[in-house]
Amino acid sequence: MTAVRVDSMRIVTLIGKYGFLALGGFLTLLPFYWMAGGSLMTTQEITSRPMDWYPHTPKWNNYEALAEAIPVARMYLNSAIVTASVLVGILFTSSLAGYGFAKFRFPGRDKLFLMVLATMMVPFFVVLIPVLYIVRTFGWVDSYMGLIVPNLVTAFGIFLMRQNMLSIPDELIDAARIDGSSEFGTYWRIVVPLVRPALGALSVITFVFTWNSFLWPLVVLRSRDLFTVPIGLNLLQQYFATEEAIPLQLAGATLSSVPVIAVFAFLQRYFVQGLALTGIKG
Repeated sequence: MTAVRVDSMRIVTLIGKYGFLALGGFLTLLPFYWMAGGSLMTTQEITSRPMDWYPHTPKWNNYEALAEAIPVARMYLNSAIVTASVLVGILFTSSLAGYGFAKFRFPGRDKLFLMVLATMMVPFFVVLIPVLYIVRTFGWVDSYMGLIVPNLVTAFGIFLMRQNMLSIPDELIDAARIDGSSEFGTYWRIVVPLVRPALGALSVITFVFTWNSFLWPLVVLRSRDLFTVPIGLNLLQQYFATEEAIPLQLAGATLSSVPVIAVFAFLQRYFVQGLALTGIKG
C-alpha cells in the first residue's frame, strides 16, 4: 500500500509539474501565434471584438504590401551583415579576453576585471553621446563601421567566457605549453573547443541583442539604404494614421522574429549548457 501511495503521489506531482510547464509555454507562445495569424488577417478581423484567433481567409498580399511600403530585402541584408560581423567580433574578443583573465596572472588582474564588470552597471544612454562623438571623429556616421565597431566588445561576454574558462584545469594548459604550443595556439586549439557551450550561449544572446538593436542604429544612420530591420519597420509610422497599417506592422514583426527564433532553436542546447556552467568556479 505504501509503495502504491508513493507511486500515485509521484504521478500526481509529475502531472502537476508538466501541466504547469505546458501552461507557461502556451501563454508564452500565444502572442507569437496571434502576431503570425494577425499578419494574414484583414484590418476588420484584427480589430473585431470578440477577437478572431485565426484568419478566415489568409491574406498573403499583406506581405506583398509590406515589401512595397519598405525595402524588406535590403533591411534583412543590412541586419545580416551587421549581426554576423558583431557576432564574430564579440565571440573572438570575449573568448580571448576571458582566457587572459582566467588563465594569466598579472598585477592588477582582479581590479581590472572588476572595472570591466563595473561597465555593465552604466546605462547605454550615459555613453551614447561620447560614443557618437568618437564615431563621428572617425567618419563612421551612416556606415557599417559605425554600426559594427562600437559593439565588438561586451563586458558580459568577457564575464561569461572568463567564468567558464576557470573550470578548465590549469594542468591541461601547462601541458600544452610544455609541448611547445604558443599561447594563441593553446587558446585556439584547446581552450576554445572546451568552452563551446558558452560560445553557443553568447552567440544566442549577441544575435538577439544585435538583431533587435534600435537606439544605436537610429542615432548613427541617415541613409535608408543602410537601415536595419528595426529601423526599417519604424518607417511604417507614416501609415499609423490609418488602421490599414496594422496588418503590415504584424507582418513586419513576424518577419523580424523568424531569424531570432531559428537561431535560438538551433543553439538552445548550447545556450542552456553555457549558462548552467557559468560560475561553477569563482
